[in-house]
Amino acid sequence: MHLAQVNLAYARASQDDPLLADFIAHLDAINALAETSPGFIWRYLSDTRDPAQRELNDPRVLFNLSLWDSIESLHAFTYRSNHARVFAARRKWFDDWKDQVHKVSELGAGTPAVALWWIPAGQLPTPGNGLERLRLLGRLGPGPQTFTFKQPFSANGQPLER
Repeated sequence: MHLAQVNLAYARASQDDPLLADFIAHLDAINALAETSPGFIWRYLSDTRDPAQRELNDPRVLFNLSLWDSIESLHAFTYRSNHARVFAARRKWFDDWKDQVHKVSELGAGTPAVALWWIPAGQLPTPGNGLERLRLLGRLGPGPQTFTFKQPFSANGQPLER
């Protein structure tokens, strides 16, 4: 089994606004860091600046979908690599998701910004899979089908201690 993750962020401005210039300047390096991190398997590629490739209608929503070999690998990339520095500065570039999610018509209020779930090795998640897992997590909370770092589950559906 592999760990899929989806995360969304709501930008404070359009991607070509000077407010986001520092974030955009870090994006290629952070993506390259992910791709060379231990446990990384795959990431969904799209150009969210291209309206034909939007996962959601709101152009201020940034969409990220990737696949990892374990919760530990994704956690290490997220919180113990150079990604952590950019992640810590996110409030400069992004609004609090809970304050903005009601604007995202495809999701609705209460949908979280991050979801994790297990998929069979050899399969790839789709953007639709990711959005459905976010909706499911918002409706039911963490469980074997979709969960968070704070309330993780093993690939066989057992709650894990953090």
